[in-house]
Amino acid sequence: MKLQLLMTGTELMSGDIVDSNSAMIAEALADVGISIHRKVTVGDELDLLISELTSMSQTADVIIVNGGLGPTRDDMTAEALAQASGLPLETHPEALDHLTRWCEKRGSRLNQANLKQTVLPQHCSIIDNPRGSAVGFHLMLNNCLVICTPGVPSELCQMLSDTIVSLICPRTDAVDAAIRSRFHTYGLGESNLQQWIDDSELSVPEGVELGFRAGAPTLEVKVQGQQSQSQPYHQFVDQLKALIGDYIVSTGSDSQCRALIDQLRQQGRSLATAESCTGGLIASMITAESGSSAVFEAGYVTYSNRIKTSAIGVNPKTLEAHGAVSEAVVIEMAQGALEASGADYAVAVSGIAGPDGGSDDKPVGSVWIAWGDSTQIETACLCLPYGRKMFQTMVAGAALDLIRRRDCGITSTPRYLIDRAGYASKYN
Repeated sequence: MKLQLLMTGTELMSGDIVDSNSAMIAEALADVGISIHRKVTVGDELDLLISELTSMSQTADVIIVNGGLGPTRDDMTAEALAQASGLPLETHPEALDHLTRWCEKRGSRLNQANLKQTVLPQHCSIIDNPRGSAVGFHLMLNNCLVICTPGVPSELCQMLSDTIVSLICPRTDAVDAAIRSRFHTYGLGESNLQQWIDDSELSVPEGVELGFRAGAPTLEVKVQGQQSQSQPYHQFVDQLKALIGDYIVSTGSDSQCRALIDQLRQQGRSLATAESCTGGLIASMITAESGSSAVFEAGYVTYSNRIKTSAIGVNPKTLEAHGAVSEAVVIEMAQGALEASGADYAVAVSGIAGPDGGSDDKPVGSVWIAWGDSTQIETACLCLPYGRKMFQTMVAGAALDLIRRRDCGITSTPRYLIDRAGYASKYN
């Protein structure tokens, strides 16, 4: 199946807005084995939109048009598709009902500008938009399915999940459809993982593609093949997962945090954080996920020594004797968070994010992490010599991974505790 994207908006052409929506669409489609054949980006020019729609529909099976559904004059997608299709524009009753209910829910009144969002090509079918005022819609043009979607990322995201992917899937060839697996790892770099694969003599079957996408804090591993070769494909995926083992922190589109939340919820366990150098990032990453309230009790951002003492009971003598970036302090931070929150687990971090503040004894990038429960607190010292933002992100990833490992009962030492061992680590 040839699927093409038509991304619209002068703001995309000028650089005022970065096009993240095409990546979102590609990711959602890749999860069901559909790849994008071609992408075109155009500004808000009616003649150009009509020309592109007409041309693309002659070579594509599906076109997803993104943007241009709003209430302003530069929102031209509906008019462009109507003219390309030779159909009149008319007020669509479903779109009008949606907009009416959307306004009533927010206590606002319909105005003429908003009503523009209900004027759509005749005979088009509506795609519900649970988050926004403008519905999506789809229409056949030159035997090509044209799907029009809003430019607001949060609206597009839900519509992809709820409707759009399932609308496209029946048009794929089930025999030759692509199949894809994705999983995310923490603590492995691309070169290290590639070396593992080479050393294991694990061979990639013909017709199967293996790729990596470096991110922060995780590395994504992607495998793609064809439905007609499903047996060697699945065999390879199983062998690859066995090789990577307990470094896999999530699968599919789930983030590291999403997977940890689901794991803790299934076990009926809760978590608290005590953060210094990350400034609340770990708690923020957790609470960005829906359902986090079921497992997350509290986050303590104890940046200063005074707050470490007053909020979670770190002994001033411990701070004076060892300094804030020390094993003794993070142990007391974790113990204090456990006691104050009543959580089953706690993780505490204290480090030197830089670029200043380091010393010969404690260089920039040093961080102590403590994690565990009321029966046992474990510790590690890492050296992560990155820029400040990346340092904080990777520390947060390590904290989440170590809690995952503890909850799963994984007793083996992850390589990053050895390879990234800091100045006072027991793994040196």
